[in-house]
Amino acid sequence: MRVLGIDPGSRVTGFGVLDISGQQRVYVASGCIRTPQGATLPARVASLLEGIAEVCKHYQPDVAAVELVFVNVNPQSTLMLGQARGAVLAGLVIAGLPISEYTALQVKQAVVGNGHADKTQVQHMVQRLLRLDGLPQADAADALAVALTHAQNAGSVLKQLGSGLKMRRGRLT
Repeated sequence: MRVLGIDPGSRVTGFGVLDISGQQRVYVASGCIRTPQGATLPARVASLLEGIAEVCKHYQPDVAAVELVFVNVNPQSTLMLGQARGAVLAGLVIAGLPISEYTALQVKQAVVGNGHADKTQVQHMVQRLLRLDGLPQADAADALAVALTHAQNAGSVLKQLGSGLKMRRGRLT
């Protein structure tokens, strides 16, 4: 199963792609979709939709996992992040991908073992778990952590359902 993890942002959206086979997690790619600085909201939405479409077309994921938005102290920032997240979700729906969502707390707990870990701890654990040569950029590391969280949860669901079932294109068969 190929998992596309997404860490949505209004300026920088991280993505990470992993191949999952049993307990094996193989790094495929990661990076960031950057919206034009100072761009209007419609231009940012268009940039995110185009970026997600390009990533989906190039890497052909079976399923997507997206980090849920947290409520910020600044309502304007929260609204912008929600709109960016909506654009990302729309892009994934257009690509026909099943989508799972995870809170930052769930992601940090799954990857670091501490739901209140900081970004640096997440980066280091992602590097270690995926045996990467270098430290991934913070937003890309967060997206890879979301993909790892999904892989962990998908594996436990398959174990619970018993043998004989397989995951194909994000669905049990």
